[in-house]
Amino acid sequence: MSVHAIHHVTAVTARISENLEFYTKGLGLRLVKRSVNQDDVSAYHLFYADAVGSPGTDMTFFDWPNIGPNSPGAGSIASTAFRIPTASLDWWETRLGDLDTAPQRIEDDFGRESIQFSDPEGQRLELVEDEGLPAPTTPWEASVPAEHALRGILGVDLESARPDMTKRVLTELLGYHPLTGSDEAFGVADQETTGRVRVFDSPSRRVARLGAGGVHHVAFRVKDDDVLRAMQEKIEKVGLKTSGYVDRYYFHSLYFREPGGILFELATDGPGFASDEDMASLGERLALPPFLEPRRAEIESGLKPLS
Repeated sequence: MSVHAIHHVTAVTARISENLEFYTKGLGLRLVKRSVNQDDVSAYHLFYADAVGSPGTDMTFFDWPNIGPNSPGAGSIASTAFRIPTASLDWWETRLGDLDTAPQRIEDDFGRESIQFSDPEGQRLELVEDEGLPAPTTPWEASVPAEHALRGILGVDLESARPDMTKRVLTELLGYHPLTGSDEAFGVADQETTGRVRVFDSPSRRVARLGAGGVHHVAFRVKDDDVLRAMQEKIEKVGLKTSGYVDRYYFHSLYFREPGGILFELATDGPGFASDEDMASLGERLALPPFLEPRRAEIESGLKPLS
């Protein structure tokens, strides 16, 4: 992996049990990590991915039951696009209709069909046929047949307060290039993965307010710590503030807010979700990184059971 495709997208839910049901039984993703927000241990942090938790397949959620609904606007991530196998659109259109997600079949700037829909809290999602693009993922077949299973995250749509500056971050810092035929779409690709980010000027000119059904941040892949530290130097050299190196145990991270108002993360591919659990039992119990393990009893007492 030599390009900064999507590593994961982290969103917000106020209805964690319904969220778990929709993303696992509805969309067919596997709960690969049942943990807590490391900065707010009163909140679950659930990770949904393919069968083995491959980088680039994760949709993660913070559980904040008292937060209000998401208010879209400038400085937000408006939609997340998942890849699906070729010839799966009809199957998914029927399934999403049965799930009452209001699916809409559309055609993009490149003549490629996709399905846009919303999760139960209004978060905008999209399914795009990947047309033979590389997809080193392992389908989770518990509720969706392997031939139709989601194959990871293709990309995100950004509503930027300063779209020209957001595009510069993508191209000059993250190595994205404009896709022919569109003023908004940018991409990266190598033999292992591919990514797409579309950047739009927010139509409302109103600053977004994060809430349930909204996205907290998008994370881009980096190979390892060496690349992560090199990217920190590169980002700070152009005058953007970063969080500095953050050890999330399952991966290592760096956060920065790009000039258009959107929180970006860079995240390493490893160590991975099997660092503290057997692959066969991922997500079955509350997993805590070592620095939180001494507080397990306190943390577990503050979490409601997941139905």
